[in-house]
Amino acid sequence: MTLLAVIIALFVLGASPLFVVDVIQTAIVVQLGKPVRNITEPGLYMKVPFVQEVTYFDKRLLDYDSNAQDVITSDKKTLLLDNFAKWRITDPLKVYQAFQSQRGALQRLHDIIYSELRVEVGRHELLEIVSSTRADIMKVVTERAKEKAAGYGIDIQDVRIKRADLPEQNEKAVFARMQAERERQAKQYRAEGAEEAQKIRSEAEKDREIILAQAYKESEELRGGGDAKAFRIYADAYRQDLKFFEFTRSMEAYKSAFKDGSTLVMSPDSEFFRYLKQR
Repeated sequence: MTLLAVIIALFVLGASPLFVVDVIQTAIVVQLGKPVRNITEPGLYMKVPFVQEVTYFDKRLLDYDSNAQDVITSDKKTLLLDNFAKWRITDPLKVYQAFQSQRGALQRLHDIIYSELRVEVGRHELLEIVSSTRADIMKVVTERAKEKAAGYGIDIQDVRIKRADLPEQNEKAVFARMQAERERQAKQYRAEGAEEAQKIRSEAEKDREIILAQAYKESEELRGGGDAKAFRIYADAYRQDLKFFEFTRSMEAYKSAFKDGSTLVMSPDSEFFRYLKQR
């Protein structure tokens, strides 16, 4: 009975030589502060009571959810960023040697992610961070944080911004700046549109002048050709019958002179009226 009582007492005091590793766990057996066994498979194991201790690590994919942290953008605006990450412990021995516990690993994870997030956000303006550029920023943060954490036996699979808020004292000023920037862009687009419209009108006016000039040139050429043809006809008529030609030309002159009901004061003996006199 005495031996049984001793064994029970040892179990109660946590000095049992037996310990269990769950299917979701890995374990490091530590002796006098130094790791002596790295257990990665589930099962029942033994240790030396009072001499050896067991430190457990979760081998599942874990969630990391940070508190809001201040970061400064490249245009000197302060943002409160609340981010989360997916991570797992891939080498428990490295984690123990660096941090002695999973809690210590989590704190280091926070430092790595926040450091990379602060650096990358500091390279971008506020408008970029709250727009579609955010995904590109987080991709860079994930890659760099993953590279740093790998040396500690930690695998960071994804880092995301859960929320990005402005400090209350900066919110109005930032929104006013964003509105001013949007108005500036709108004015620029309107000015560019007006410039393009003026360019189109100028091109159309230029084309119009070219078309009119070409039409005038062609009409002058046709008129010149018609005048030349008429002159040849008159010349032929003059050669064939001089008197008839003179009569015809006089009739045309009368028609032009009296077509508007104009009054002409001329001498009756004027040669102009020779075909109107009675013979």
